Amino acid sequence: MRYWDTSALVTLAVEQPFSAQAREYLLGDTEVVTCWLTRVECASAVARLARYGQLVGPAVADAWSTLASMDETLDELGLTEEIRQEALRLVTVHPLRAADAIHLATALASADSKPNGHEFVTFDRRLAQAARLEGFTVLTDGV
Repeated sequence: MRYWDTSALVTLAVEQPFSAQAREYLLGDTEVVTCWLTRVECASAVARLARYGQLVGPAVADAWSTLASMDETLDELGLTEEIRQEALRLVTVHPLRAADAIHLATALASADSKPNGHEFVTFDRRLAQAARLEGFTVLTDGV
């Protein structure tokens, strides 16, 4: 089981510096676990890139199509009181934004609060560092 945050999944829909690496990780993944917030964050990223002209033409339609196909393969965990409480703890011990704390709390819940031996895919430096400190193996080179 690998937990994927938005920064990792959006690279599958929009070509970015880490896209090839993300595709490689996806090939070896039998279960893509993420939180309920991810689809909204991915859609926001694609819309923002298109709005500001950084994603144009067929690339926009391709990104939306990829996101739609991901919807069928994601194992999304919903927000629970346990996840909320864990996210509250995480923002006090790591320099995380609220959404990143929710991602990390969701990953911890998916690992039954035993992150050793579980993998976390992110291309966000702060989130990668926090995930490492919490005990996850972070699968990102150079982050």
